[in-house]
Amino acid sequence: MSEWAGDRPERSDGLAAALHDEADAEVRFDPGTRGAYSTDGSNYRQVPIGVVVPRSVEAGAHAIQVCARFQAPVLSRGGGTSLAGQTTNAAVVVDWSKYCHALVSVDPEARTCVVEPGIVLDGLNGLLSHHGLQFGPKPSTHSHCALGGMIGNNSCGASAQAYGKTVDNVRRLEVLTYDGLRMWVGPTSRAERARIAAEGGRRAEIYDGLDRIVTEHLADIRRGYPKIPRRVSGYNLDSLLPENSLDLAKALVGSEGTLVTVLRAELDLVPVPPSRSLLVLGYDDICRAADDVPRLLEHCAPGQLEALDGRMAQLMREEHAYLDSLDTLPAGDSWLLLQFNGDSQEDVDQQAHALLEAIGRGEKDASVAFSDDPGREDEMLRAREAGLGVTARPPDDRETWEGWEDSAVPPERLGDYLRDLKRLFAEFDYNHPSLYGHFGQGCVHTRIPFEMRTAQGLADFRRFLERAADLVASYGGSLSGEHGDGQARGELLTRMFGERLVAAFGELKAVFDPDNRMNPGKVVDPNPVDGHLRLGPTWRPTSSETYFGYPADDHSFNRAVLRCVGIGNCRTHRGGVMCPSYRATREEEHSTRGRARLLFEMLDGHGDSAVTDGWRSTAVRDALDLCLACKGCKSDCPTGVDMATYKAEFLAHHYAGRPRPAAHYSMGWLPLWAQLARPAPGLVNSVLHAPGLARAGKRLAGVDRARSAPVFAEESFLQWWRARGGTRPDPEDPAAVVVWPDCFSSFFHPSVAISAVRVLEAAGFRVAVPDVPVCCGLTWISTGQLTVAERVLRRTLGILRPYLDAGTPVVGLEPSCSAVFRSDAPELLPDDEDARRLAGQVRTFAEQLVDHAPKDWRPPLLARKATVQTHCHQHAIMKFDADRELMRRAHLNAEVLDEGCCGLAGNFGFERGHYEVSMAVAEQGVLPAVRAAAPDSLVLADGFSCRTQIEQGNTGRRALHLAEVLALGLDGPLPSDHPERLAQRPAAPSRTARWAVTAGAAALTAATGLGAARHLRRP
Repeated sequence: MSEWAGDRPERSDGLAAALHDEADAEVRFDPGTRGAYSTDGSNYRQVPIGVVVPRSVEAGAHAIQVCARFQAPVLSRGGGTSLAGQTTNAAVVVDWSKYCHALVSVDPEARTCVVEPGIVLDGLNGLLSHHGLQFGPKPSTHSHCALGGMIGNNSCGASAQAYGKTVDNVRRLEVLTYDGLRMWVGPTSRAERARIAAEGGRRAEIYDGLDRIVTEHLADIRRGYPKIPRRVSGYNLDSLLPENSLDLAKALVGSEGTLVTVLRAELDLVPVPPSRSLLVLGYDDICRAADDVPRLLEHCAPGQLEALDGRMAQLMREEHAYLDSLDTLPAGDSWLLLQFNGDSQEDVDQQAHALLEAIGRGEKDASVAFSDDPGREDEMLRAREAGLGVTARPPDDRETWEGWEDSAVPPERLGDYLRDLKRLFAEFDYNHPSLYGHFGQGCVHTRIPFEMRTAQGLADFRRFLERAADLVASYGGSLSGEHGDGQARGELLTRMFGERLVAAFGELKAVFDPDNRMNPGKVVDPNPVDGHLRLGPTWRPTSSETYFGYPADDHSFNRAVLRCVGIGNCRTHRGGVMCPSYRATREEEHSTRGRARLLFEMLDGHGDSAVTDGWRSTAVRDALDLCLACKGCKSDCPTGVDMATYKAEFLAHHYAGRPRPAAHYSMGWLPLWAQLARPAPGLVNSVLHAPGLARAGKRLAGVDRARSAPVFAEESFLQWWRARGGTRPDPEDPAAVVVWPDCFSSFFHPSVAISAVRVLEAAGFRVAVPDVPVCCGLTWISTGQLTVAERVLRRTLGILRPYLDAGTPVVGLEPSCSAVFRSDAPELLPDDEDARRLAGQVRTFAEQLVDHAPKDWRPPLLARKATVQTHCHQHAIMKFDADRELMRRAHLNAEVLDEGCCGLAGNFGFERGHYEVSMAVAEQGVLPAVRAAAPDSLVLADGFSCRTQIEQGNTGRRALHLAEVLALGLDGPLPSDHPERLAQRPAAPSRTARWAVTAGAAALTAATGLGAARHLRRP
């Protein structure tokens, strides 16, 4: 519990009860929520008192008044991505992001809008797009950062080169003080100032205090602020100067929630530029690139002037990230990226060519790359935006940390500053930090390999920060050029501003928050830079044997959990895959980051951990319960967090030696039940769909009653294969391939595997199929039954050994099963050479045909449109490039959806209690896109889960596997509408059959006196 609660937990209980009774909000003081909010994107950690999620701005304001009655400290939070510790505190966290995200009003003529604090930047700009307007500043977290947080931090981003910082784009703010004063503030004229004074009261008292501060510190304010474009550190006392119209709104921007709570904001907007181009210039090193910035700015006014160095490019190559963007970079070891905005393509092209002429370079020079293709430009700029994620976990196993990540100096002095900074790195043996950032405004980003676990490492950390602060101050720069002060730089502010100005900051704090209850310990009277650390020399996490090997994390689950550095990409609302449960719930606890935080708390490295029951934790279990195990985070998280694996690991320990949920026995053991259903699949189908028995069976199996059970095929793929006969190919045959008979393609949709055999054979391959039932263990892995999964995998490897020895390709048809072989199996069996071999030999259906078919083979020409849903595991592990190429060769005009997860995710969508979330995820993208598909277009989905969700999602469409479509094409032109009708899929049993089974069960009950459900035993 926090220091505020001390030894009196009844204070916290009373506060929670009052908030429950009085505030229209979700009030959560439970360990799970507190653990999820215990840190942000910084090095710091403080467990909050509790969390309030107001359902409206009015409710949030009232909740703060309740907190004030209890004298509880308060912290406002949006996306929680702050890198300096602003959004972690032992306080009541008010999370505005779930409900308070409205665009209140827009005035297109005046180019202004009013917003609530929780609205996300990309969401705002999307709503403004039809007006041709946008909010100018665009930090790299634009897909998930909230405007309230941008105001709190005075955020900037690359586009600040053209549009300035957030403070330059805020017109007015509606604010609330801790003691209950609510008012709109902005520029204050003399007449307005006189009116406020005449009215008296708390507002007049505040303005009197502001006048006093400005009068007493006038010379210090005018002289003490560096005149650079990226000064973000400190309070904006300069906005209170008479020549700046005593603009209280701008003075409060960047105050990090330490002075007031922002309830609404009136923002200035800018037009969206119709055209843009990108010019990339190569240099020998990053310092020479920085040297050239002033010369470039003399000749042009770019919308962005960004930099990245050779170290970042090296890390991208080692991490196999943004390789396409790297291939387009010109010669050099460091690069400047200049984006030009204009009213026409001719205009932006001319700007770029004029600059090249002025600096004596040409478009054909090896050190120059030019593009006016918006898609290509976006890819290049995304690569630059990815700097934090790329540098956070270098492949060489060093850990890098925040602390000195956004210093800024005058652009004309940037090159010399970087040379001195590099010398300081060398002095402390901090080798090879990447240097990149917003060089057009003199702002430098980096992450440094501080040693954060030992006393000596922490002492060096402190000494480095003190030396670095003195260095940047000597250049007339700012400790922070983007991310703010918080705890990371609050203690260092005197080195930049001097004692008198920092004292003035304290006076400003006293005017607004005399009792120090608004985000205490940040900026004013700050906690030490080396206090409240997430790690530190006293961090002693528990460790235990694990099932997975975690080879990329030094074989340590603890280190794997530390992959999450709080970037927050899992809180995006569209595009990519992660995090589907966050998108459906907008709950921090149900984001990848929130779950990672809880797992960190579970390690119990601190005495005040919010989670104290380790692997048995119900808080962690509940947070992981809505994890779809989609693996989207493994690819979409910039640091490669793999929550699906962590969830399986946790479930294995959590349920060790005790009963599991019913769904773990029913769906977790699905391959076994599928085998047992083989003698009478029709009867089993009838039982599963008979009204009375189906309801009882679902209850026993832990299946949601809203779900329909998948239908077993009358003839399985293996039965078809055996009846077909034929000669088994020699594993040494170069044309031999193994078609993997996964249980979904074998028992439910055998037409997928049959079609794959037809197409592969038509392409010249000789197909082999294991003669006995085999399994990848997917369902046991996803339910955390890892001991069973390991046994299943070892048996499978033994059966496949002749093919593994011969290097025969194994073609996977179900993406989730292929992903097991590529990713999960080598981690579950890290010392098994056959598991490694299989990981290298398994290929997707498309990979086999695109990369390994005879050169003269061509797929059938389909000449159709297709709406394509990519399976999450394929997106994360195998990627989709080969599928795109195969569809192109087949003349499929494919719209590959970027709508996220389908929501079913294997057993997840069938489990009781998950149906609403499952469908909410699907309705956010996949299902509406399928419904909107043209009647004569194909709907493709290689994943069984995706096909099932589409078919059960009221779309009126049946999705096909790519193999099925190509096999249909072998038979000639496809029909003009709904070719999926030709696919041989099992149908649900007839109503007559279901009622026959129900009648039989009733007769059995009458004869024996036993309910039919009692004959169903849990295995």
